[in-house]
Amino acid sequence: MWYWLLKYVLLGPLLRLLGRPRIEGLRHVPADGPVIIAANHLAAIDSLYLALVLPRRITFLAKGEYFTERGWRGRINRWVMTATGQVRVDRTGGSAAAAALDAAARILESGGIWGIHPEGTRSPDGRIYRGRTGVIRVAMHTGAPVVPVALSGTDRVNPRGRRLLRFAKVRITFGRPRYFLPADHTAVRAATDELMLELASRSGRRYVDHYAATFRTSH
Repeated sequence: MWYWLLKYVLLGPLLRLLGRPRIEGLRHVPADGPVIIAANHLAAIDSLYLALVLPRRITFLAKGEYFTERGWRGRINRWVMTATGQVRVDRTGGSAAAAALDAAARILESGGIWGIHPEGTRSPDGRIYRGRTGVIRVAMHTGAPVVPVALSGTDRVNPRGRRLLRFAKVRITFGRPRYFLPADHTAVRAATDELMLELASRSGRRYVDHYAATFRTSH
């Protein structure tokens, strides 16, 4: 109930007012059954805009910090994540990464929509960065289609380091579903790279063949 109340009453109208989202290709999202929504990552509110424009409920794997952060902001984040049914995961790597992918598979096996930003973290400069292979591995394991989604403008509504949201134009472009058959590791990496290149092409942004987190810490 809270998911739909936030979407249509408490938060959604504000997001529409601020971003005036222009939506293209929404018809490519299947009306039912498992779907993976794979989008580039520009701002903390990217997931909110995806939830706003999709007619079906979308579930993300939320990092544990959203559930443990202190202060008023932490309490709000914790309440929103819990009320909307987002899945808490430990994303520190190793066995935690495997557990996260298992959680994603369960969302899809129940016929739901799993939302993911393959870059793993927000882009430091708006460009599209190298994707993590988990999205393709889960797609191959479950048979769920991957719908690539290019986001633009969310970083202007929600600038990095700013507390207040701003008015800006948001654009959300959905591509055709892509299906992946089980394959070896080399094919998984290549398919992930192709997905990120498609996101770069759809968004009109440059692709960088580095992980975003690595780029931020070493450049």
